[in-house]
Amino acid sequence: MRPDREGNNARLIKEVAENSAAWEAGIRAGDRLCLINGERIGDIFDYQYECADTEIELTIKHKNGRYSTYLLEKTEDEDPGLIFEDGLMDDYKRCRNKCIFCFIDQMPGGMRDTLYFKDDDSRLSFLQGNYVTLTNMSDDDIERVIRYNLEPINISFQTTNPKLRNMMMGNRFAGEALKKADRLFEAGVRMNGQIVLCRGVNDREELDRSIADLAGYIPCLESVSVVPVGISRYREGLYPLEPFNGKDAAEVIDQIEGWQEKLFEEHGIHFVHASDEWYLIAGRPVPAADRYDGYLQLENGVGMVRLLTDEVEEGLKELEGDQRSGELSIATGMLIYPVIRELTERAGRYYPNISVRVYPVINRFFGESITVSGLLTGKDILEQLKGKELGSRLFLPANLLRAGTEVLLDDMTVTSLSDALQVPISIVKSDGASFLEIFRSN
Repeated sequence: MRPDREGNNARLIKEVAENSAAWEAGIRAGDRLCLINGERIGDIFDYQYECADTEIELTIKHKNGRYSTYLLEKTEDEDPGLIFEDGLMDDYKRCRNKCIFCFIDQMPGGMRDTLYFKDDDSRLSFLQGNYVTLTNMSDDDIERVIRYNLEPINISFQTTNPKLRNMMMGNRFAGEALKKADRLFEAGVRMNGQIVLCRGVNDREELDRSIADLAGYIPCLESVSVVPVGISRYREGLYPLEPFNGKDAAEVIDQIEGWQEKLFEEHGIHFVHASDEWYLIAGRPVPAADRYDGYLQLENGVGMVRLLTDEVEEGLKELEGDQRSGELSIATGMLIYPVIRELTERAGRYYPNISVRVYPVINRFFGESITVSGLLTGKDILEQLKGKELGSRLFLPANLLRAGTEVLLDDMTVTSLSDALQVPISIVKSDGASFLEIFRSN
């Protein structure tokens, strides 16, 4: 295949690692990659696949417009050293559904543009753990997943009732798209599933149907999480949804735990899991660690409370404690507040002279029904903690921040929040060791 002389589809090289095979060949930043082994490169997976051999042929368009072909020799699976502007090497696929539960549709205007982007890209499912609906995947996409072994694939099922899925996703092809899971299952691709549960829509009998149908994909489908729909105060003109109350949450838990018992007897795994929110809403203790089948869906809020609690308990067994003194503070979301307060009290017994105040922050930005800490804004934290006794340092959970930055959801930075509250702020990861470090930071 000849390279495109207009440079279309050629991938701009941002950087070349020094002393790499590409560097030694004379390829530099600003050049463009046209072909590898005569093949066009659609994205990072094509690139990695073609670069796996010990000898590869690169067709490069240089900054001066000249084309060159290089034969590079390297060790097996060694990257040739090319670094691209975008890690995916392609545009993200935008979601084309109009889901009745979509949280992005429930956000106010005026926020940064990236918060309004709806991705539905199977490649991000593999790279970042994002969930996809299958509606945006062609047959070629399915075959690429199989060919490149892009597993696990995380799928937002919502329901296995085709007509109901069409309605919930606002897409008349959404029900038909479920058949793509059959192809992944036949090829042995590992999957995880998610059901966003909407009261009076896909719960009760419909949830039973979905769990029964999805259990047919075991063992390729390794787990299914059931999470409650998030409802903000910005739903004007959207499908009428109601939040789950404590009684509802208890019924969902009983339903899921009934299925867990049945499926564990049949398959040796619990398979379907209620997210931590259900237990906190219902006021019930979260399950023991062995009920989570290895914590397959931590990032989806399944088992995070249990894992954190157990890690803190294990860490406390190794603590001797001491007489250091000081005053500190923690701010967190309303939902997790009772858990953090209890863990703080347990750890405080080892440090009797350290006072740690835990402040629950009400989400006034999105509405009080949004209680998870990850959706808190800097403005809400500032307004509710201003004038409070914060001690020598305030600790905030890491899930408040945009990945790799110190920027909160409303673009307030940790530094500006710290200046406004007149207290140093530290960010805490969601593991037990990091939590216990709070008491040793003074």
